[in-house]
Amino acid sequence: MNHKITKTKVDDNIVQENTEEIKSVKDNVVKDTVVKDTIVNDNKDNKHNEKIKIVYPGCELADTMDVLPGHGAYRDGSKIFSKVLGIAKTVGSVVSVTPLSGVYIPRTRDYVIGEVTDIGFSNWSVNIGGPYDATLSMNDVKEFVERNAELTRYYDIGDVLMCVVTCVTKSKFVNVGTKDPKARKLKEGLIVQITPSKVPRLIGKQGSTIGMIKDMTKCFILVGQNGRIWIKGDYETVAAKAVKKVDRWSTQSGLTDKIQTLIKKELKMSVPAGN
Repeated sequence: MNHKITKTKVDDNIVQENTEEIKSVKDNVVKDTVVKDTIVNDNKDNKHNEKIKIVYPGCELADTMDVLPGHGAYRDGSKIFSKVLGIAKTVGSVVSVTPLSGVYIPRTRDYVIGEVTDIGFSNWSVNIGGPYDATLSMNDVKEFVERNAELTRYYDIGDVLMCVVTCVTKSKFVNVGTKDPKARKLKEGLIVQITPSKVPRLIGKQGSTIGMIKDMTKCFILVGQNGRIWIKGDYETVAAKAVKKVDRWSTQSGLTDKIQTLIKKELKMSVPAGN
């Protein structure tokens, strides 16, 4: 049985609970005026205990010229501060902050899932969840487009694509392409939206979390850096629920075990797609 791509939105309850959770974290951090440390021990995700530091805007991250500010951080004199409410992480000599919420900000070489929203004379407009639609030029698609060809033969309004961000200009105009081997038109399956900043948590260390969801639900899953997740396989709805729970529980300890338990429970009550 064929399935048309369905855009599955995050439940209103989950969005509300996420908002309340973030507000609670922010209130507690600002009240105590210290960085909160949460020990994460996810077994499969972490071979060793890893401290996640939840920081607030203006929180001091470092006081040295030996460390550089990365994404979500800025320098003032010798000190580095957080720009946003998020999770601080130091890699090498660079400290950055991943926001706990917010819209997707496109970056070159990001893989994103987008929907064709308009067709021009020589290009397509693609909604990738950013502030503005991206442009897909006919010169940036893997198919050979004949001169004066009807562009709907290749991509039509409503088509969902896995594409790559090829350029982000200083004026924030975004270009995407489909020449990359991973890029393709996505047919059937489900689309789930999560908070873009929580994509790394969904993937897990060395792909452990997303790999577990794929294996247990027998689904093929593509993850866009813009927070859009494409799911196709035997237990699509179970995989979708697991993905949403990662979005909701991203700051909790024991995440892998919790997701595994959820999937086992849901599989007992589910039948494969197409049956």
